[in-house]
Amino acid sequence: MLGFLLARQAGLDDPLRLRRAESTRRVLGLELNKDRDVERIHGSGVNTLDIEPVEARYMLSGGSDGVIVLYDLENSSRQPYYTCKAVCSVGRSHPDVHKYSVETVQWYPHDTGMFTSSSFDKTLKVWDTNTLQTADIFNFEETVYSHHMSPVATKHCLVAVGTRGPKVQLCDLKSGSCSHILQVIFAGHRQEILAVSWSPRCEYVLATASADSRVKLWDVRRASGCLITLDQHNGKKSQAVESANTAHNGKVNGLCFTSDGLHLLTVGTDNRMRLWNSSNGENTLELYSGSRDCNILAWVPSLYEPVPDDDEPTTKSQINPAFEDAWSSSDEEG
Repeated sequence: MLGFLLARQAGLDDPLRLRRAESTRRVLGLELNKDRDVERIHGSGVNTLDIEPVEARYMLSGGSDGVIVLYDLENSSRQPYYTCKAVCSVGRSHPDVHKYSVETVQWYPHDTGMFTSSSFDKTLKVWDTNTLQTADIFNFEETVYSHHMSPVATKHCLVAVGTRGPKVQLCDLKSGSCSHILQVIFAGHRQEILAVSWSPRCEYVLATASADSRVKLWDVRRASGCLITLDQHNGKKSQAVESANTAHNGKVNGLCFTSDGLHLLTVGTDNRMRLWNSSNGENTLELYSGSRDCNILAWVPSLYEPVPDDDEPTTKSQINPAFEDAWSSSDEEG
């Protein structure tokens, strides 16, 4: 760390490099909190978690038993050792409980009065947090793997839903109907949709990941829909025909945008995580080790390339390109 301070003092380093290095050091030093525990309610595995973005106080969990639990993360006792208690739950005796495994839970992005859940029972449910009653239920013909609401949308209330079929359905919370199906004969996915995620930069851009090894970006306003199909080879010919125009060499079962929306991180059953430029679909060739059953992502990027020898030119930027803003204002407006 002293080396970073000296380099910054001498004006040899980017002003943000020290901050990034310290942030990364802290992330790599994370470990389980020995002073805090969570009350155990689920009788089997927990598939999904979501902490509400308004106060970051309440957490939802969905289990393979179909149960949904709401926890209060605040330490009201002010004691150094405490357990986060369950405020309420949608248990097996609840009339609207999911019949099968809950795959995704998500708070309404703007307040804690509503949340959504989707399940293997082929339903997406919208819940009133205060009464724990369903405000709306969307039924599908096929198993639901994931859903997502846009964190920045102001002009629509669409929930993207990925199902066992090769199509993404958009459910309109205002009208209570499945308003649109993102499926194009030539540009659509060929197998089930395992993950969906709205861009935090443009409210109409949606990313989808499929068991067909492909990741696609869509503009839901366009008739053709599909904007980009991510290619791990960046358009270069591959010796393996089956890997052409694919993001991974296996099923893609997880994706998430960076908080600024400039990049997209994907994970696949090929035991790889890849980082993509979300404006042009370019594979940044940043490769991270993953897990074959992983669908929840955490990313700590490399901060800089190795420092060259003194006799080598130093004109090339050493900052990881993932930190460079590659999304122009015209791209954002379009």
